[in-house]
Amino acid sequence: MLIELRIQDFAIIDDLHLNLDSGFTVFTGETGAGKSIIIDAVEMLLGGRADSTMVRSDAEVAIIEGAFRLEPSIQDEVNQILERENLLDDPEFLTLGREIRRQGRNICRVNGRTINLNLLRELGEWLVDVHGQSEHLSLLRVREHLQLLDRYAQVEDLRNAFADAYQVLGRVRREISELRQREQQAASRADLLAYQINEIETAALRMGEEAELIAERNRLANAEQLATLAEQAIAALDEEPSDREAITDLLGRATQALTGLAKIDGSMEETQAEAQALVEHTSDLARRLRVYREGIEYNPQRLDQVEERLGLLHSLQRKYGVGIDVVLGYAEAARAELEAITHSEERLQDLESEEARLLSHLGELGSELSQARRQAGERLKHAIEEELTDLRMEGANFEVDLSWEDDAQGAPAGDRRIAFSSMGFDQVEFLVAPNPGEGLKPLVKIASGGETSRLMLGLKSVLVRADQTPTLIFDEIDQGIGGRVGAIVGRKLWGVAHNHQVLCVTHLPQLGAFGEQHFKIEKEVQGGRTVTLARRLTDSERIPELASMLGGVSEPNLESAADLLRQAIEAKSVARVEQS
Repeated sequence: MLIELRIQDFAIIDDLHLNLDSGFTVFTGETGAGKSIIIDAVEMLLGGRADSTMVRSDAEVAIIEGAFRLEPSIQDEVNQILERENLLDDPEFLTLGREIRRQGRNICRVNGRTINLNLLRELGEWLVDVHGQSEHLSLLRVREHLQLLDRYAQVEDLRNAFADAYQVLGRVRREISELRQREQQAASRADLLAYQINEIETAALRMGEEAELIAERNRLANAEQLATLAEQAIAALDEEPSDREAITDLLGRATQALTGLAKIDGSMEETQAEAQALVEHTSDLARRLRVYREGIEYNPQRLDQVEERLGLLHSLQRKYGVGIDVVLGYAEAARAELEAITHSEERLQDLESEEARLLSHLGELGSELSQARRQAGERLKHAIEEELTDLRMEGANFEVDLSWEDDAQGAPAGDRRIAFSSMGFDQVEFLVAPNPGEGLKPLVKIASGGETSRLMLGLKSVLVRADQTPTLIFDEIDQGIGGRVGAIVGRKLWGVAHNHQVLCVTHLPQLGAFGEQHFKIEKEVQGGRTVTLARRLTDSERIPELASMLGGVSEPNLESAADLLRQAIEAKSVARVEQS
């Protein structure tokens, strides 16, 4: 709900600050005092078309700011928009701002941050309905009619069941589409996959094979050099040259000497053992070098085989990915895809059977949902026509138009195939004939002014629990009606205010008497300029204001005004008892 409104340098408003309560608030005052200007300012705050001529004389910019407390009914939806735009500060409160500059440029703000006009309008549609010459009238947006009807009909569970089945059908149809597209290329794709799988399987790849082949290639390519170096090492260790003894012989002689030492001096036993181990290790080293040398062969044929095998491995990796593990993984994925192609016809048949089953299920749910809506539409028609009769619109007709469209791919309903969305079969629009003898016309095409406002009041009175918009503003609702009907309108607005914040501009004291918060709008000349002021009236101040609306502050009118307030209090008391 709108809890605070500030208007600065807008038309004849210099600086106006309103703190607003929940419930029913009325604005009264003489014609031209600026009541409708306040409504115009609210419309601009909600994203209405900016008009630089509304900037106050001698000012360069008009500023309109509003603070809203987010009601639970819309809190999730509004916060989702704010989170999407990174604008969420407090999940329970929201501020909107609009600056209109004389040069034509205007700035929109949410929670103090600059935004574009479309986002301001998107948020405004959730917050306020201005009933009159308004772009923010949710009942005039045809897309809202189905939502309103469903909330009135209380078919949420049935519609959710339809939406769930709709989602499942969507997934099935997407898979069918993918399979059919794949089917067109299936033959050539299957041949390619079979060739690739065979190529990889024929190669008989083994993990670690590439590293082994590279090592073997190095040995084969350098066989002569490896043999020479091994011979040199063996000669140094274990072959006696002409001019000196071999290392193994020298170590043996040293070990014999140490053995003798150890027999005489026990402290040398450990040294002798180390020398003996060194002799054994050197002999083992020479033996292993001989084995290595004997294993070295110069084999050009084997070198060619290794090079060829490495060439094959590198070729496969260029095609299917670097690394034998990647190539083997590609083969596994190819086998799975080939398996899917091989069995795609069988899968397609299963999916088409599932599609038919889901369409049949949707046909049943859609027909049941549509029937519930039609029954609710009849109840809604009668309830709204009764409201319109109370509002002196006798003979006005209201209809809920539900229509289906045929679609060869739709869900079965009797001998028809019906187009559908996630919300069912029905396209819903509210139709109205405001006066007897007139044909029914779409709600969006009815006349504007007081007749429209009363019609909207009638609709709101019935749809009050289905409509989630927290704040409703009624302007010129009392055009063309008398005092008796004004009291009826006032009582109905007060009733709507049980579930909404209702703001109403009125000239009828019978309507104004039902207000729970009463602002008097008046204009004064200050410093040679006209300014609009708003003053919240106390209970005692309301009587002379209502008397003035009756024709002047005279004793009879004061008594009549006091009587109007008393009658309004009694009517509210009776209504509370009836509601309890």
